[in-house]
Amino acid sequence: MSAQEVEIRISPRIADIGQAEWDACACPEVKPGVRPNDPFTTYRFLSALEQSGSVGPGTGWQPQYLSAAIGGQIIAVAPMYAKSHSQGEYIFDHSWAHALERAGGRYYPKLQIAVPHTPATGRRFLVRPGFEGSGMAALVQGAVQLTGNNGLSSLHITFCTQAEAQAGEDLGLLVRKSQQFHWRNNGFEEFDGFLSTLSSRKRKNIRKEREQAQRFGGEIEVLSGDAIQPAHWDAFWQFYQDTGARKWGTPYLTRQFFDIAQQTLRDDIVL
Repeated sequence: MSAQEVEIRISPRIADIGQAEWDACACPEVKPGVRPNDPFTTYRFLSALEQSGSVGPGTGWQPQYLSAAIGGQIIAVAPMYAKSHSQGEYIFDHSWAHALERAGGRYYPKLQIAVPHTPATGRRFLVRPGFEGSGMAALVQGAVQLTGNNGLSSLHITFCTQAEAQAGEDLGLLVRKSQQFHWRNNGFEEFDGFLSTLSSRKRKNIRKEREQAQRFGGEIEVLSGDAIQPAHWDAFWQFYQDTGARKWGTPYLTRQFFDIAQQTLRDDIVL
């Protein structure tokens, strides 16, 4: 297949690509009764961010959805954004920005292939089945060319899969590594089994914290799908704002995002 056969497009709105075409690449496993493996890259989630103003003008996340097509058929897409800051990425590159600016360069805007405000690992190069190699290569080459043609400082792909990181390196991208901390259940049948692996001091502290938590004076309910009502979002919005205030931050999602989530994402959500 020659490079001339692949057409690279940039779309400022995900609606310009369309739900059927996007999800054919993002979640081809979906069929009646089957949920997407990764709801964060679905058309519904990314569209909700855009429609609610959680990305777009004034947010520092300007959509530049990337797609590759052959003969008019879209074979691959990627959620790409022009960034004017590094907030909402959960990967910190401020030292790079400061270094380039001290050297007389301009770090922003940059291109970011990511799911906004979501530090969850998943596919970032969303390829229609049967086009895995050519689709990803076209997206990477297209994004690199766009970065160079527009004089941008850099292109970043964050929280991609390990396979994508390796494929990207094979295509000439640099790989950077960072840390996340995950708890793994190493065959523990009950919580005390986990505690037995810790020191006495840590066991004592955790038991004390759990006792305090269990005396909070209420009940825990798990809500999903149609069990989630608009009133629940009113309460959740207050919790969301409070968390941001306690962390000296500004919540990234708008109130409208949760209204849209109630309509289009509630089957993917647990409260």
